[in-house]
Amino acid sequence: MSLNVLLFAAARDDIGSDYVEIDVPDNASAALVMSKLSELSPFMAELVPYCRLAIDERYADASASIQGAREVALIPPVSGG
Repeated sequence: MSLNVLLFAAARDDIGSDYVEIDVPDNASAALVMSKLSELSPFMAELVPYCRLAIDERYADASASIQGAREVALIPPVSGG
C-alpha cells in the first residue's frame, strides 16, 4: 500500500516536502515504516533513530501496526527551555 508520512522540521527540510510517500505492506509495523524512512537519504538515516512515529496522533511503539491508520507522522526530537 502507498502511505503518506507527514514530515516536520529537519526531516521536512531534507526531503523538501511536508510529506513523503512510501510503499509498505498492508500489515506493516511502525518499525518497517521507520526503516523505509531511513532509506530516503543519508541525512534521514542519521535522523530517524532519534525520531518517534505517531499513528493517528498517538506515539507508536515499534510493533504497532499502521493498518487502518488515517495519519502517520515522523516526529523529530524536540528541545526546549
